[in-house]
Amino acid sequence: MSEGRGVHQLLAGLAEGDAVSNHALAIQGILRGAGYASDLFVEHAAPRLRGRVRSLEEYAAVSSKDTVCLFHFAIGSAAGPLIFGAPDTLVLVYHNITPARFFLGFNNHLTGLCYHGRRQLGVYAPRTALALTPSEFNRRELEAAGFQKTKVLPLLLDTASYRRPPSPVLLRLLEDGKTNVLFVGRLSPNKGLDAALRAFALFQKRRPRSRLLLVGDDQGVRHYPERLREIVRALRLRDVLFLGHVDEDELLACYQAARVLLCLSEHEGFCAPLQEAMLFGVPVLALDRGAVRETLGGAGVLLDKADPALVAGLLGELAEEGPLREAVRKTEAARVSGFLSAPPDLLLSLAPVLGPLSAGGPPGGGVRAREL
Repeated sequence: MSEGRGVHQLLAGLAEGDAVSNHALAIQGILRGAGYASDLFVEHAAPRLRGRVRSLEEYAAVSSKDTVCLFHFAIGSAAGPLIFGAPDTLVLVYHNITPARFFLGFNNHLTGLCYHGRRQLGVYAPRTALALTPSEFNRRELEAAGFQKTKVLPLLLDTASYRRPPSPVLLRLLEDGKTNVLFVGRLSPNKGLDAALRAFALFQKRRPRSRLLLVGDDQGVRHYPERLREIVRALRLRDVLFLGHVDEDELLACYQAARVLLCLSEHEGFCAPLQEAMLFGVPVLALDRGAVRETLGGAGVLLDKADPALVAGLLGELAEEGPLREAVRKTEAARVSGFLSAPPDLLLSLAPVLGPLSAGGPPGGGVRAREL
């Protein structure tokens, strides 16, 4: 197959451990396994991933009317204008955009990117042949923005990566008898970490030997973590660890050592850490916002509001071996069994646009996505 007849992807960036990045890499693996030429073109990439990507400037070499481009839309970037004027068949992969109001006062540039990103979404509607998104919550946003052909394609999981050994050093440090409450995600104002700290303060009064693990980077919102540290000092909290971005084996150690995953986020388009926690059998306590209910699919414990006393009480029940913890783990095991037994079929989702590329299916002859 010539380079101009491929199925390629455009992203603002590729980062280690990022849900959008992992999704794009999984898509690439499936497409290449089916026989398509498939590269990732990005504006920037983490140092250890640069060998797996090409620059946006190189996209002209593969762009043609016979090329299908999967454009991952999550924030404003140079990738958008590039593909808008290209001749390729466009498939927009929508990961949602955090409403700009959450970043006011923390980062004016990011506020602008989110604001304009949401305004620009509808501009792509007439240009897009198909829009894919990981949740029905997101799909409804696409419909409201004028997209005609939309489909839910949940995030693709590389389940083999979760079976790798965790960091032995971090696991030994965390398995010291303290109760570990875990948060995973960007340290961002929409994530509800102010409320999480206030709830943890009440929880720690009842259970002094406890620890809060905050896993995730603060790129672009550095003033917000400063505010969180001020809350930690004001409440005189102990053992609140700002771990930042961690390597994969360290993330696995955090999940293995955690008793509860706490998510009080005010806006989520999918929330991959909920899925990861369920894979590890970690009970989830989450605020019912955005796509959280949909991602959990009847598992976990959902909250209508982030009341600190209520959250602290439920953290205590979920951390203890007892009826609630046992029931939640059963619902999560059922949810995991469901999405592992019926993994998303990427090629089936892309069938409306892949058909013209080669009569009779992909060039490699395959018709179904390989199991990750």
